[in-house]
Amino acid sequence: MCVTQFRPCIDLHQGQVKQIVGGSLNDHGATTNFVSAYDAAYYARLYHKHNLTGGHVIALGPGNKEQALQALQAWPDGMQFGGGVNRENAAEFLRAGASHVIVTSYLFENGRFSWERLEQIKAETGTQRLVLDLSCRRTASGWNIATDRWQTVTETVINLPTLRELEQHCAEFLIHAADVEGLQAGIDQDLVALLGEISTIPVTYAGGARSLEDLQQVSQLSAGKVDLTIGSALDIFGGNGVTLDACIEWNGQNL
Repeated sequence: MCVTQFRPCIDLHQGQVKQIVGGSLNDHGATTNFVSAYDAAYYARLYHKHNLTGGHVIALGPGNKEQALQALQAWPDGMQFGGGVNRENAAEFLRAGASHVIVTSYLFENGRFSWERLEQIKAETGTQRLVLDLSCRRTASGWNIATDRWQTVTETVINLPTLRELEQHCAEFLIHAADVEGLQAGIDQDLVALLGEISTIPVTYAGGARSLEDLQQVSQLSAGKVDLTIGSALDIFGGNGVTLDACIEWNGQNL
């Protein structure tokens, strides 16, 4: 039986490790829950120490490349990288130490998915080192992929046909529920259940997690097929909902 695993994250904004409210992110800044006194490499070393695999470093806008590279170098092949990844720079981040690169906005032109661009980036990464970020917002049709720092809602719907088609081209999916990201108000239960039902490759959900109980809930809703990232609620990011030690213990008990 599959059991949900905790996956760590390092979110970078304006050159610092932060936790933000996802839906607030724009060209001018973001509503911020936490700004770390430590750099990205500190967190990468911490995750490496505890063998927390499958985590991601995300650059939220410009000015984060130096910090991202330091994190990747601190744990070679230990974390995925996303944020502004395209065909021109994907190989650079893989050489710098990323286990996978995560891509989303590059795959869309004028709100429409580009199969040509997907093939172009696959030529640089291969299928096995590519993660598709299908972060989304809830709409009248369910959940639609949101690009450009979650500000542009595309026509592509998160559903069975979409995932069945895309999972042939990547190793994993990463899906932030942008409407609840950073709010610590609970996960999007319906989305988690849907992902567990329709995805046949590894998928990590992020958004709204606030306690260890959320790991249990995600595991139950998805039959253990969806992993969970916890950000703002985590003690190492100034939160008081759950400790990193508790997440490490969860993973150890549920391997």
